[in-house]
Amino acid sequence: MNSLFAPTESTKTKTIVINSLFIALTLVATMFINIKLPIMGNGGLIHLGNVPLFIAAIVYGKKTGAVAGAFGMGLFDLLSGWALWAPFTFIIVGAMGFVVGLISENVPGKRIFVNTLAVATALIIKVVGYYFTEVLLYGNWIQPFGSIPGNIMQVAIAGIIVIPLVGRLKKRI
Repeated sequence: MNSLFAPTESTKTKTIVINSLFIALTLVATMFINIKLPIMGNGGLIHLGNVPLFIAAIVYGKKTGAVAGAFGMGLFDLLSGWALWAPFTFIIVGAMGFVVGLISENVPGKRIFVNTLAVATALIIKVVGYYFTEVLLYGNWIQPFGSIPGNIMQVAIAGIIVIPLVGRLKKRI
């Protein structure tokens, strides 16, 4: 192979580019493709940021999924007036991306079922993580229940979009 770059440098560059791309896609999908619902608590923002996050995790793995989720949605919080939420989002959504990628990479079985399991696990992480974040931030154990329907809708809609697509995407990459 006649190349100006060593294979290791090329791999590192490709990883940086893919991670950056999915951070940007997650940020943009969260920031610009959203609907504010009239639900109590903070569960009224439905966005499609989970779509590129899940694609990154399932197609490129747990590290890319974690990076895309943590930085993409964490940046959304910083840029859109939710800065108090940014550290929690960084951890919660980063964990979602990591676990989706981990399950997709390591659990044997039909891909559609494995990826559905991965998204369902992300749903649990999101609901539980943001519930306890709201308890911590607001000092109230009841109010956070209002955010659960919005969180469920976000992940469910993303799963419905992503699961049929990722099989085709993985074949092409």
